[in-house]
Amino acid sequence: MHTGALFEAPEAPPGEVRWLAPQACVLRGFALSQVPALLAALRVVIAQAPLRHMHTARGGRMSVRTTNCGAVGWISDAAGYRYSPTDPVNGQPWPALPEVLAQLGREAAAAAGFADFVPDACLVNRYRPGDRMGLHQDRNERRLDAPIVSVSLGIPALFLWGGARREAPTERVPLFHGDVAVWGGAQRLNFHGVAALPDGHHALLGPQRLNLTVRRAC
Repeated sequence: MHTGALFEAPEAPPGEVRWLAPQACVLRGFALSQVPALLAALRVVIAQAPLRHMHTARGGRMSVRTTNCGAVGWISDAAGYRYSPTDPVNGQPWPALPEVLAQLGREAAAAAGFADFVPDACLVNRYRPGDRMGLHQDRNERRLDAPIVSVSLGIPALFLWGGARREAPTERVPLFHGDVAVWGGAQRLNFHGVAALPDGHHALLGPQRLNLTVRRAC
């Protein structure tokens, strides 16, 4: 694999907003100033709840490695997709949601037009080159009136932005280190995914991409 022409252009300047739909956008570079604090918080989370491969209900292993923090964590196994207050690996509550993540989620949501967002959980996905995420909806949360806030760190990725139906046309949106995607309202259940991560090496994070998805799950 290779990075391709989509990633040859310089990253968009912080502050630029790319609208994908009336209630969905990418806030370019929105998280850049918080990266050191985010990574420090993530190290604590991962030490308590290590990244792991989850399995789908059909038994397939997800390519990305995953963990959670907050009041509940998203899990997948033979029983299906759901949220759990405890880590199935150790039976302990998930690590607390770091305030730096909660604050970033609130600020990004407000910048995208979603005031009063109160996040209570964060799904952490680590992508290595070749890892991907198929088209899906985020619909396991109890509060579908709250937006999704998705932070990208590390190697650039192609975000697949679809519509309300799986077969709807899909836009391929480059996401760079520090970008934050936000969607909610009429677009809350749009299908989305991530194309196979290209080969690459980020100056700070090496050959990986971290995706931090801040949500109101309870």
